[in-house]
Amino acid sequence: MKIRSAMSAERTHEVGPHYKWLVLSNTTVGVVLASMNGTSLIIALPVIFRGIRLNPLDPANFPYLLWILMGYMLVTAVLVVTVGRIGDMFGRVRMYNLGFAVFTLGSVLLSLVWSHGSAGALELVFLRMFQAIGGALLMANSAAIITDAFPSEQLGLALGTNMVAAIFGSFFGILAGGLLSQVGWRWVFLVNVPVGLFGTVWAYLKLKEIGIHVRAKIDWLGNLAFAGGLGMVLVGVTYGIKPYGHSLTGWSNPFVLEMIIIGLLLLAAFVVIELKVPEPMFEMSLFRNRAFAAGNLAQFLGSVGRGGMQFMLIIWFQGIWLPQHGYAFVNTPLWSGIYMIPWMGGFVLSGPLAGKLSDRYGARPFATAGMVLSAAMYLAMMAFPANFSYFPFAVVMLVSGIAMGLFASPNTASIMNSVPARQRGVGSGMRVTFGNAGMPLSMGLFFSLMVVGLNQKVPAAMYSGLISHGVPASDAIGLSHLPPLGYLFAAFLGYNPIASLLGPGVLSKLSAAQQASLTGRAFFPQLISPAFKHGLVLVLAFAAVMSLIAAVASALRGRRFIHEEAGSTIGNGVSPAYSGSQHGDDTRLSGQKESRNTRASVADGSPDIASVDSDGQPSG
Repeated sequence: MKIRSAMSAERTHEVGPHYKWLVLSNTTVGVVLASMNGTSLIIALPVIFRGIRLNPLDPANFPYLLWILMGYMLVTAVLVVTVGRIGDMFGRVRMYNLGFAVFTLGSVLLSLVWSHGSAGALELVFLRMFQAIGGALLMANSAAIITDAFPSEQLGLALGTNMVAAIFGSFFGILAGGLLSQVGWRWVFLVNVPVGLFGTVWAYLKLKEIGIHVRAKIDWLGNLAFAGGLGMVLVGVTYGIKPYGHSLTGWSNPFVLEMIIIGLLLLAAFVVIELKVPEPMFEMSLFRNRAFAAGNLAQFLGSVGRGGMQFMLIIWFQGIWLPQHGYAFVNTPLWSGIYMIPWMGGFVLSGPLAGKLSDRYGARPFATAGMVLSAAMYLAMMAFPANFSYFPFAVVMLVSGIAMGLFASPNTASIMNSVPARQRGVGSGMRVTFGNAGMPLSMGLFFSLMVVGLNQKVPAAMYSGLISHGVPASDAIGLSHLPPLGYLFAAFLGYNPIASLLGPGVLSKLSAAQQASLTGRAFFPQLISPAFKHGLVLVLAFAAVMSLIAAVASALRGRRFIHEEAGSTIGNGVSPAYSGSQHGDDTRLSGQKESRNTRASVADGSPDIASVDSDGQPSG
């Protein structure tokens, strides 16, 4: 099928051999900024809520807490494919630059939130969503810009370095959020502004449109179906965490069920629309390419297995381990980030190295081994008691981080190399969507599994523990049957869960010694440890299963497959000599079809695609 004459392909600039490193530097600043912003906000949430005079543990305020945590993630997951497609049409650098500017403006507005109470919380939620538009523009186009600038034999190294920066930013954000929140909650947002302004000006002055972009009509119907369907599914899953009626979770809530069912129907309609419209938002034929389909499936499954695990580790440290090792609850968010540094260190060690090796040997062995190793580390964590010895646990975290690095950069490079140049923006957007959609889904499932595990053991232990410390039976019965999510989020936010649950009304009935015992560092961790470990076994088993299925998907990607533009120049000004090797008839046919289709449209100004085997011979 010939590309329609309404489209026009453009390549607006040629650049020198050092341009690719400028691209990597600027996009690295962008991902550090975006990732740091997410985690610093999580750590600073208690201070932010105190600043706007709202109690995050009040059941009436729980939706605000949920939306501040998840709203940014939901918006980016919904938008990245759309803005990636727009980048393919109008220029990836142009959309990336706009993302930097929008993100920085959002940071300024967030630091100026003027209201208190629920109004202030709503302002934070909506401004975070506005900021997420900038984040989506950055995430959807950064990997595509790197792919445009780097030759395929260096792409794994470049993307691995970029991903290490993202992981570093997320962990540094924990430290920055803890330190900045001591100065004032507005600084959590203000700190982004100078970095954002620098990155925005630098991007506008230095980045060039060297990628191919093809003008086309916007598929409005497909965009609406995709955004609406994915948004409704993720909102439904997010509200599945919230207790409903007498149920400990929200999975029996009609709103949750309706959102998920209607969302899935809209996503099914999206697939039908994309197969019918002449200029689709996303060409479903890309999934015929095994490298692209298997890479994205592995990305999604790995994200489902890994995404909620980070929150479980934070709660493990903050609610159980750190208080039993002398840390006050208010200081646990900062110290949990410090004690989880081995996890980041493993990724920093393996990410660039795995990316570089995958450039030479292909992504499949490294990405598959990374997922298998991740599953092994989740199973190893099951052997630790709730109050573990830190050094062996740090070793497991280090190896788990290494496993993440083995998977992440080779898998991303494999996906981006398999996408035709004119579709790199939307291909990158779909990759980010699979990863981002896995995170809220993972959180919903992990918290639900944890709640089931806790509810089997906590009520009886809570009741007997409170009674033994002088709490009246009527109060102890009510507190022992509270949804576990309340004290999990209390520990996550750095509050003493028992002090928060009892409140001054109940505490005032007790002696000073009883109050000190109940609100000290030992009572809650010792009370919840056996039940938490029971729930954690369910969570870790699920994470291990998801990782093993992701490993199978990764292994099915086939051998190396690269789409390159015949005769085109990469950022170093040199045409690629070959475009890798392919494995499997489905992948080879995809490359041949793309080659024939685009060669037929050279008269219209569209690029010529060459698919060749590892020995440099044409495959079609």
